[in-house]
Amino acid sequence: MRIAVTGSIATDHLMTFPGRFGDLFIAEKLDRVSLSFLVDDLQIRRGGCAANISFGMGCLGLRPVLVGAVGADFADYRSWLERHGVDCDSVHVSEVHHTARFLCTTDEDHNQIASLYTGAMSEARLIELRPVADRVGGLDLVVISPNDPEAMLRHTAEAIERGIPFAADPSQQLARMPGDQIRQLVDGAAYLFGNDYEKGIIEQKTGWSDEEILDRVGVRVTTLGPKGVVIDRKGEPSLHVPAAPELGKADPTGVGDAFRAGFLAALAWELPLERCGQVGNLVATHVLECVGGQEYELGQKVFLERLAGAYGADAAADVSGFLKSHYA
Repeated sequence: MRIAVTGSIATDHLMTFPGRFGDLFIAEKLDRVSLSFLVDDLQIRRGGCAANISFGMGCLGLRPVLVGAVGADFADYRSWLERHGVDCDSVHVSEVHHTARFLCTTDEDHNQIASLYTGAMSEARLIELRPVADRVGGLDLVVISPNDPEAMLRHTAEAIERGIPFAADPSQQLARMPGDQIRQLVDGAAYLFGNDYEKGIIEQKTGWSDEEILDRVGVRVTTLGPKGVVIDRKGEPSLHVPAAPELGKADPTGVGDAFRAGFLAALAWELPLERCGQVGNLVATHVLECVGGQEYELGQKVFLERLAGAYGADAAADVSGFLKSHYA
């Protein structure tokens, strides 16, 4: 299964605030918030939604095609991704902008406040999908993850025009995009990804109910943080997959991207949706245990042991024939 992952490619600047954001907001003054946070830590890591998703898929033995825009400072990052199984030959390199920067502060409850400087990401709207498909011999799925909004709309429209199934993952851009654009991104998607908060934003901004959205997408995948994931299809009962137990909590940045990587990998292996959710949850847990979206290792033996411990021996048996980790 040939999967192209479109979206942001960025450097993450991750900071930790030793308090709770909620304690600092005054209800009657939310219309004029003015806050600054003295942070205890700064970690600079590789990131970006599309890059994180592609990295996770590559670590599971797939070869995803990364589609996005970067600056001339991408050389080391490119080498890292390629060493982890990611096809970077369709990445556009800007002649004038730096690679995007993601700045995120996390409080002690793992709530986050973040900003993204787009930089070269603004040129992702220049990327055409047809040359990508021609180069790799066709595409079976295009993932439309958070990116330059015009790029997201263009890639969605082109996927529909060319009859390529697509997965809609507007998540981080929901706050910026108006309802009519979100409807364009969602309508006709084979898969729709989002967390439970984003689910509400999609419904509010589009004006569509949950049932109306299920009329327009094949599968709706809603992550619930520590409660796991719910997978919905029209006319079918909801499928709930509990979260995989974590060994500890370091930082939530990139957890959603890691879930998508695992889910898409299991989808490429043609496993049932329950297994897709289970693999996604376990990859997400690996990210939660590290600082940064690409600092984890998916050791084949340990991964299968943890999968069996969380979801049973049958789950591990179903995955073992496909898993080709870059790590022992």
